[in-house]
Formats: sequence, structure tokens, C-alpha cells
Amino acid sequence: MSDVNQNSRQALLRRGFALEYATLGWNMVGIVILAIAAIGARSVALAGFGLDSLIEIGASTVVIWELSGTGEERQERALRVIGVGFALLGLYLLVQSTLVLACGFRPHHSSLGIAWTAVTAAVMFALAFGKARTGAALDNPVLRTEGRVTLVDGLLAAAVLLGLVLNTTVGWWWADPAAGYVLAYYAAREVREIFFGGQ
Repeated sequence: MSDVNQNSRQALLRRGFALEYATLGWNMVGIVILAIAAIGARSVALAGFGLDSLIEIGASTVVIWELSGTGEERQERALRVIGVGFALLGLYLLVQSTLVLACGFRPHHSSLGIAWTAVTAAVMFALAFGKARTGAALDNPVLRTEGRVTLVDGLLAAAVLLGLVLNTTVGWWWADPAAGYVLAYYAAREVREIFFGGQ
């Protein structure tokens, strides 16, 4: 029975590593694509989404490090680093959304940006679901928490996509920064949960 449990745990760990490496690879490619799209469209939202991808790369790296070892202290340190990542993401969204609204900045149309954010949203939601299930099966709070980072990444991709589409079709340039405020609130809630246990 012990061997079965150990084999099951090893299989779950391999799945956890595979999910994190997939996230890492996707976001590394995404930074290049988003830079090209952002420059072409002069889009603050796309440039900002590239920054979010950097935070996701950092969070995935932390989880790979945590899954490679054991110990409660290691998990707590990894959770704190992910919490800082959430805080940076929330701060970025708050500042970017406010600046975009205050300046009335209107990006150009970006077919590449629309295509990439649409696919990225679907991929991130799938990865977040896989991390949540695997983290729960392993009883690993770090993997579960980073799964929520990936979920925010997917939500942000969807918000940027919605903003780009509404800007292109009906000229609603303010839709993306408005969605940014909602995501900033979500990120702040996660920071509170990680550092203060929801208290």
C-alpha cells in the first residue's frame, strides 16, 4: 500500500513539474510575441501583459524549486515569494489602469495581440485547473496558490483581449483598464490570504 501511495505521489509530482514547465515555456515565448504586438500597436495593455508574463515566470520558477525539495519552511518561503508576485501584479494593474484612464490612451488595432491573448487565456485556464487538482491531490499549498496566479494570468489575458476587441470594434478604449481594476482587487485578496490568512 505504501508503494502504491509513493508511486501515486511521484506521478503527481511529475504532473506538477510538467504543468509548471509548460507555463514557463508558454510565458517565455509570450514575452517575445507580446513585445512585437505591443510595439506594433503602441499598446500599454499588451506591454503590461508582458510584465504579467514575467511575474508568472517567476512564480513557476519558485514552484519548481519548491517541488524539488521538502519541508514546511520551504513551502512557507515559496508562498511568501508568490505573495510578493501577486502584490506586484496588483500594484502594476492599479497604476497602469489609472494612467491609461487618466491619459485617455488609445492603442491601435492588433490582430497579433488579439490572437495571442485569446489562445493564452484558454491555455492558462487549462493549466490553472490542472495545478488546482494536482496541488489538492498532493496537499501542496504552493502549487495550489501558484495555480491561482495562473488563473489571474488567464483572467488578465481575457481582460486584455476584451479591451482590444472592444477598442477595435466599438472604440471603447477604457474597457481594458476598467477590467484591470477588477483583477487588481482579486490580486490584493490573494495577497491578504497568503500573508494574513484572510484575517
